[in-house]
Amino acid sequence: MPERTAIPVSEETDLSTLLAVLDDEYARDILTHTSVEPMSASTLSERCDASLPTIYRRLDRLEECHLVTEETELAPDGNHYSVYSANLDRLELSLDDGSFSLDVTYSEEDVADKFTRMWEGMR
Repeated sequence: MPERTAIPVSEETDLSTLLAVLDDEYARDILTHTSVEPMSASTLSERCDASLPTIYRRLDRLEECHLVTEETELAPDGNHYSVYSANLDRLELSLDDGSFSLDVTYSEEDVADKFTRMWEGMR
């Protein structure tokens, strides 16, 4: 089972940046689809009805905010490609004493689980 870690938003990913990313319909679609199973950019392009450049731009923004992770998959023909998984478990926005705070809970897969999945993909 994935480990859940609550992490306050860092200076790198401030509240306005994160909310701007989540305000984007394509970014939300990507998170929705990749929360079910890892997907390649081309699959996301089809599912989100968006061009590949649009998907890659959104994936870059989501990765900068640590909301998706990228992994390399091995294709049956020996080539490799990237798949993306949602890394977001929960957002909690609070207003206390005149200031907002945001806690992001990331869902992180255990290293042993990642290795097992990679190994099974190579067979």
